[in-house]
Amino acid sequence: MKDLLRPPLNWLLIFVPVAVWLHHARPDWHTAIFLSACLAILPLAGWLGHATEHLAARTSEAIGGLLNATFGNAAELIIALVALRKGLYDVVKASLTGSIIGNVLLVLGAACLAGGLRFKTLRFNAAGARSQASMLTLSAIALVMPAAFHYLGGASVLDKEDDVSLEIAIVLMATYCAGLLFSLHTHKQLFQSSAEIEEAEAHAAWSTTRSIGILAGSSAMVAWMSEILVGSVEQAAHAFGMTSVFVGVLVVAIVGNAAEHSTAILMAMKNRMDLSIGIAVGSSLQIALFVAPLLVMASYWIGPRPMDLVFTPAEVVAVAVSVAITSQIAGDGESHWLEGVQLLAVYVILGIVFYFLPEAQGARH
Repeated sequence: MKDLLRPPLNWLLIFVPVAVWLHHARPDWHTAIFLSACLAILPLAGWLGHATEHLAARTSEAIGGLLNATFGNAAELIIALVALRKGLYDVVKASLTGSIIGNVLLVLGAACLAGGLRFKTLRFNAAGARSQASMLTLSAIALVMPAAFHYLGGASVLDKEDDVSLEIAIVLMATYCAGLLFSLHTHKQLFQSSAEIEEAEAHAAWSTTRSIGILAGSSAMVAWMSEILVGSVEQAAHAFGMTSVFVGVLVVAIVGNAAEHSTAILMAMKNRMDLSIGIAVGSSLQIALFVAPLLVMASYWIGPRPMDLVFTPAEVVAVAVSVAITSQIAGDGESHWLEGVQLLAVYVILGIVFYFLPEAQGARH
């Protein structure tokens, strides 16, 4: 009987069919759909976190973080491709921006705060973290330059934006592949965990095949629930007078990153900050250097027209300041709860700005 009650979050799996039924039978019950999908994601995200922990124990923190980020971003990629096919490029770009700043500010900030409340000092491999911070800086440059090209060049460069964006997308994707080679092969020692993980290895009863299978299955379910949740939360947000930019940058990004939120925080509370940083920062890097370029390339085949990498000034500034503070915090190999508060404070400040930013100011010209 005790086994049936452990872990208790598994009882929340009943909300998976509830959310599906409400989505199809009562599509106008947006609040009920939203709450059901949220409750359904909680146990699924928990299973995803367990699979990541077991997989990292059998492989490495770098591979575990990469796989978690990849499966965690699957939901966002699916939703973005659907929006891309419909030509909703502003929504796609806003969700990309929200994912980048959400992971490095909200996810990493919550992880540092939660872990710091249990451990006075959270230590991680500084060399690996600095390497990831440099890649984050590259992603910020990739957003700044197309926007500068657009807003400074004026009407004379409009016909060249698609070509510029496509060529930058190719550079970003090639750099991301080089980064994977660096972190997983040539310099993998820089990303080895500085935390004591023998206990995790001793309890890692799951095989690699089982871990990957549960990771893939729970990620697919999270993607399904996230799509249902996003559909309802957009309606609810607009009913409360929120702008589409705020919904894309903050609301959709938060629910789309539910899996990364839970796993990164869980790992930080076990003083495994290398894995936590690998999930949070690695997910942002994957969005900026792989998903965004992939969407630009895919738009040539599935979109009504090519998508560019011209983001709004507000989005560019948000990414730039997020990367700046994250690079500072990740550079010394140590963290504590106050740094988590600082990251969360920046996220709240950006949220306030995007909430009050008029729709016309958030739109692209």
